[in-house]
Amino acid sequence: MLTIKNYGSDSLASGIKKAASIASRALSRGKPQHAQWLVTRKCNYRCVGCNVWKEQDERELSATEIKKGMDILKKVGVVELVISGGDPLLRPDIDEIIDYATDRFITTVYDNGSMAAKKADALHKADFVAISIDSLDEAKNDAIKAVPGAFKKAMETVEYLHHEGIKVAVTPTISQKNLNEIVDITNYFTGKDIPVWYCLYSYDTSRDSNQLFRIGKANDEFVITDKKGMVDLCNRLIELQKKNKKILMTAKLMEAVRDLYNEEEKRDWKCHALQNFLVIDHLGRISGCHHHNYVCSVFDLPAKWNSTEFQNLRSFYHDCSQCNYLCYIAYSIYSGPRGYAALAKDQWRNARMLLR
Repeated sequence: MLTIKNYGSDSLASGIKKAASIASRALSRGKPQHAQWLVTRKCNYRCVGCNVWKEQDERELSATEIKKGMDILKKVGVVELVISGGDPLLRPDIDEIIDYATDRFITTVYDNGSMAAKKADALHKADFVAISIDSLDEAKNDAIKAVPGAFKKAMETVEYLHHEGIKVAVTPTISQKNLNEIVDITNYFTGKDIPVWYCLYSYDTSRDSNQLFRIGKANDEFVITDKKGMVDLCNRLIELQKKNKKILMTAKLMEAVRDLYNEEEKRDWKCHALQNFLVIDHLGRISGCHHHNYVCSVFDLPAKWNSTEFQNLRSFYHDCSQCNYLCYIAYSIYSGPRGYAALAKDQWRNARMLLR
């Protein structure tokens, strides 16, 4: 984190300015809190449950174009920016992109564990670096990633980043493949003072070519079929989180996820895609979520944000119940005055964290 000891007074002043800007945006209603930017479709792994690597595209925005887009996102009110892909660290200009992002947003950079150690200098400024590890069983993790040595490389990367003072977190993707391992993964890494949060995906039923990207198949081996097991897991994580603050998931979020798998519960929240969050692809195209078609370019903002077209799209998203994508749920369950206050409180906590 930003400290005088580690980064000097100039960076501390920059951190104070950033925290103040974030706090101001967090308190503004009617603006998106979270954006995920898939800055590339290139990937050096072949993860079995992912289709992105099967649909790679050499086209992508330049760093200059991405920085222009970031300025627009800040103007719209975005607080948190997730830089993802593909693997974003495969971009030769990723240092420039990260540097620009971290001056403007609470910035998380995702990596499959293969590149982060090589990019440590650039990642020092990131607020979080998320490394994907899906099993503590080396052979199983490598099979999921479809790359021999992936587990060893990721573990070495996590240890190295942690040692270097880079804010690394481990982000297992919950699936039927590892449902019974998530608690062990959580305890292992949080026991080493490394935060954990989780990914949870909706496996696609649509074959629409205009979808931003596709994750797996609706009937593949990663789809969670053991609903009782998922409910039990959520209950265990809720209890763990009460005493383990390295689990970066709120009880409210885990309760919402649990209820999706509990046939006795009904969903009591609406999706807030294109309202509290949005997704941008490698060409700058925007959608409320990856599951639906793109609706405009990032460069069409902020003009379109309050348009009738976007208001109609938000109503459409409100009625969508197709996915269980964890990040989308997180930014949808906070609604109404109390919800926005809770979300602002969480963002202010994150802003203060930047100054420690």
